[in-house]
Amino acid sequence: MQCLSVDQSFPVASWSPCGSQKTKKHIGLKLGLALGLGGAAVMMVSFLLYRYRRIFIPARASITSSTLDLERSNVFFGVPIFTHSELEEATNNFDSKNELGDGGFGTVYYGKLRDGREIAVKRLYEHNYKRVEQFMNEIEILTRLRHKNLVSLYGCTSRHSRELLLVYEYISNGTVADHLHGDRAKSAPLIWPIRMKIAIETASALVYLHASDIIHRDVKTNNILLDNNFCVKVADFGLSRLFPNDVTHVSTVPQGTPGYIDPDYHQCYQLTDKSDVYSFGVVLIELISSMPAVDITRHQHEINLARLAINRIQNCALDELVDLCLGFKSDDTVKTMTTLVAQLAFQCLQQDKELRPSMDDVLQELKSIKSTEYELENH
Repeated sequence: MQCLSVDQSFPVASWSPCGSQKTKKHIGLKLGLALGLGGAAVMMVSFLLYRYRRIFIPARASITSSTLDLERSNVFFGVPIFTHSELEEATNNFDSKNELGDGGFGTVYYGKLRDGREIAVKRLYEHNYKRVEQFMNEIEILTRLRHKNLVSLYGCTSRHSRELLLVYEYISNGTVADHLHGDRAKSAPLIWPIRMKIAIETASALVYLHASDIIHRDVKTNNILLDNNFCVKVADFGLSRLFPNDVTHVSTVPQGTPGYIDPDYHQCYQLTDKSDVYSFGVVLIELISSMPAVDITRHQHEINLARLAINRIQNCALDELVDLCLGFKSDDTVKTMTTLVAQLAFQCLQQDKELRPSMDDVLQELKSIKSTEYELENH
């Protein structure tokens, strides 16, 4: 830009026949430069408009098209389409008294259809590109899965106001989090055999998901539902990812719930099935400790349960980690089994994902620990 700078040698105010020639040349130079810059700007704007039309407009059109398909058809990805009025009636117009819970993506309501079926309706907070993507993702994944420990999708709906709704089977006994450190824990804490059952059934569901090339990506006790027989139903697949079986990882921005997110994934942006293993390790610690994954009332260095657990396990201080109401000090069988589960959780919580076991190995180890109960009680 030196040609545009003003210095003392530049004949700004001189006027003479000779100076006139120099001035004309300089005016021509400035005019050419201005035209060149203007042309470049026009080309840049044209390029940006071209890119916008090629990328964003088709994406929006795709969303609109998908939404219209939902509104006009009776079946989507093989599941029924409910009318919005049906679900308004079932939930008493989404009465706040029917709220079952809420999360990062929406509020879940209890409802009852005219045919008598009890349902849980997830009402997404917003209707934007990201929400539609999560909506479609959850439907696509759940319609291709069949496992006794995965929640069933009954259908979905959409209306002209762009509200997206997902309809699931209703699981009546709350979440594992409720029973470990929520309101339900106060009245009737889970006994050890039920906690082992929850661990095994959740692991079984995750093994099935991984065998189906799916990473859950949000494994936590709030997403593990229980029926009246304390059978597990893993839920919430909004963040789940289809994982091609010919790659070792998927590069993606870390998403999930604080306290459960794989630190290796958080640091390297590489999602693998071992990310679910880490999260499940936190769930195991919750099952033996009855503590939440994150608790800001704990000491600064122990807010994160995984960090607290690793410290206690390394220092052989399990009596400071395991919930004493389980009988850790009075029942040798419980003490042995909780110790083995703590050791397994420690393996799952390794910072280096390569040192973590697979979910299949975790499931087999849990079954082995379960068999230990029978052996110890018969000796």
